[in-house]
Amino acid sequence: MSVVARQGFKYSIIGYIGFLLGTVSAIFIFPNDFEFYGKLRYILPTAEMLVPFVVLGISYSNVKFFHTVEKDGKKQNMLSLSLLTVFVNFLIFTAVFFILPYFYPKFRHSEAWKIKEMILPLILILSFCAIFNKYTSNYKRIVVSNIFDNLFPKIANLGAFCLFYYFALSQKIAFAFFFGIFTLMLFGYIYYTNKLEKIQLDFNTDYFKKNNFWQEFFNYSFFGFLGTFGNYLAINSFMIGEFMGMEEVGIYSVLYALISLISIPQLGLFNISAPIINKTLADGDMEELDRFHKKTSLSLYFLGAVLFSCIMVGFPYLTQFMPKNGTMLREYEPVVWIWGSAVLIDLATGFNGNIISLSKYYRFNILVMLLLAGLTIGLNYYFIKNTDLKLIGIALSTAISLTIYNVVKIVFNYFVFKVSPLTIEMIFVSIICTLAITVAIVLPNFHSNFINLIYKPAVVLALIYVGNYFTKIFPIENYLNARFIKSIFKFK
Repeated sequence: MSVVARQGFKYSIIGYIGFLLGTVSAIFIFPNDFEFYGKLRYILPTAEMLVPFVVLGISYSNVKFFHTVEKDGKKQNMLSLSLLTVFVNFLIFTAVFFILPYFYPKFRHSEAWKIKEMILPLILILSFCAIFNKYTSNYKRIVVSNIFDNLFPKIANLGAFCLFYYFALSQKIAFAFFFGIFTLMLFGYIYYTNKLEKIQLDFNTDYFKKNNFWQEFFNYSFFGFLGTFGNYLAINSFMIGEFMGMEEVGIYSVLYALISLISIPQLGLFNISAPIINKTLADGDMEELDRFHKKTSLSLYFLGAVLFSCIMVGFPYLTQFMPKNGTMLREYEPVVWIWGSAVLIDLATGFNGNIISLSKYYRFNILVMLLLAGLTIGLNYYFIKNTDLKLIGIALSTAISLTIYNVVKIVFNYFVFKVSPLTIEMIFVSIICTLAITVAIVLPNFHSNFINLIYKPAVVLALIYVGNYFTKIFPIENYLNARFIKSIFKFK
């Protein structure tokens, strides 16, 4: 088995373990105390949202220019100066953070200010981790970094919550554990990077001054920085925490864990498709790119629609098996419908963004990411301040901004590359799934919620299977056979 195959297999396993751990915890553990879970889910996304202002895209340049500096024997020089620059940026960021209340006194009443002792150090740790993450990826080793980025945050959330809720320890101890896990992650990154190649700090600036290489380095970093503003999930968590409260952040996070189930088919797809996109763009074979784009998008949409349909009919009964606060989630069932539909639209657009980012028009991706961030912030603020919809308003905001974001990319790709992810088959998928959901809902309920939880989604699956059997939209038979299952475990 090749290094790439081994790394790819292990990467996928870690990804699914992390996904399973996060989802199970969100459904059966975190609903016990939305208030405290909301605090945990406010701290990390807020720190992640602010990290780009410290890293300023330097992590991306550590990938872009790695082979250039490697030839000149200046890898350690680049790493050292990157870490030093991030530290200096953090000092400047911290100074601005503490000066801001003098110009905007209301900032002292914000949640970010109240728990700055947690957020600021976490920003520094995550910023250093971002540099090490991208730097180590140059060695084609992605498994360990995936453990750090995927599993450690979930362990931090779960461990801190259990210490507080199940072991009745203080919030300070729980937060100390939470922060300790991320500190451990940073030391893990340092140890692993040193294991790949011994770290030798070199802060000499002569190499970067030569031929004004530093300008090229920071120009690319700046574009990378601009492209990091589309994290609408972090924006949502921050704004919900600031304007609604930590309990709502907790509810939002649990609902997101459920909705993210729809995105399972998307895991790993873009890593697999990138070489194919690169090749077709290089060859100028737009017909092949269009064919591959449509085929992949239809597969994603079909599988996502099946999962969405099962979630829709099973959600009311699933909440009955959740801890005491499950009924609160039931009140926000419209969020699942609205947000889930937006995720489905996102799946239907396939790898739209990858086509743009891998082409000479990659800067356009930055513009649409900024559009997404601006729309998310603006619409969130409107729904929070002018309506009583609360999390339903946030869901509407996300759905509108994400849909506009995807439509813009579809239009751009159609006129520039003559490719589109949309097909007539998607309409048939929508009709079949809508009919399946409708039938499952109107069918009588049993007295047992467990039976309903199994029987309703089973009806949906059966009806979709029958509908697909006659329309031949998706080749299910290619996946429901022994040969395909065996092929999963082959790496040649």
